[in-house]
Amino acid sequence: GVRDLVSAIENAIIALLGEYGIEAHARPEAPGVYVGEAKIGALGLRVRKGRSYHGLSLNLDMDLSPFAGIDPCGYKGMPVTQLSDWVDDFSVAELRQRLCDHLIEKLEYEKDR
Repeated sequence: GVRDLVSAIENAIIALLGEYGIEAHARPEAPGVYVGEAKIGALGLRVRKGRSYHGLSLNLDMDLSPFAGIDPCGYKGMPVTQLSDWVDDFSVAELRQRLCDHLIEKLEYEKDR
């Protein structure tokens, strides 16, 4: 079901962050991925006519100040974090590939190529 899809995507992000020594978790009441109480990853899903349209965002190295003007997941004052707060050096290309590998595993896809 939809909850299983959300969990699989969250778990792929959690596994990826674990490779960098970051202990992350999901929160059932607020979909996404968290490090401590701070949100590091967000999901967007739409299911229509048996098809899912989905996306995810993972905060890597950015100006987080605009988040002060919104309530992430509708939670006022929810802190936000990013990979660069926890890891000094990383390759976006390598990160992208590792995330794809984790998504393939967690979504139980077969990798053809």
